[in-house]
Amino acid sequence: QVQLVESGGGLVKPGGSLRLSCVASGFMFSASSMRWFRHGPGKERELVANITETGETTNYAGSVKGRFTISRDNHKNTVYLQMNSLKPEDTAVYYCNTRWAFTNYWGQGTQVTVSS
Repeated sequence: QVQLVESGGGLVKPGGSLRLSCVASGFMFSASSMRWFRHGPGKERELVANITETGETTNYAGSVKGRFTISRDNHKNTVYLQMNSLKPEDTAVYYCNTRWAFTNYWGQGTQVTVSS
């Protein structure tokens, strides 16, 4: 019953911005940390950002620190990833993730392509 649905991906030029959204249902969103992962071509899946239950703490991969911002709206059961100053190496499928009842759940992913 846990469901995570990402949206907001697309094709952007280097230096551009996108905001990804993940709408969650089927679990206690406000009591759950949320994460964004990405899986680029020829690369292993990478943890991009994490946000704690109320948003008081965030963590980022070094490769995106200072460019990406994770946030959440617990009233909307939604977590966001604001992506600025995008680089070609940010090209990947981005996945929303949560750990609920000691199980990891994933969305279907949304494609982000950064190319001139």
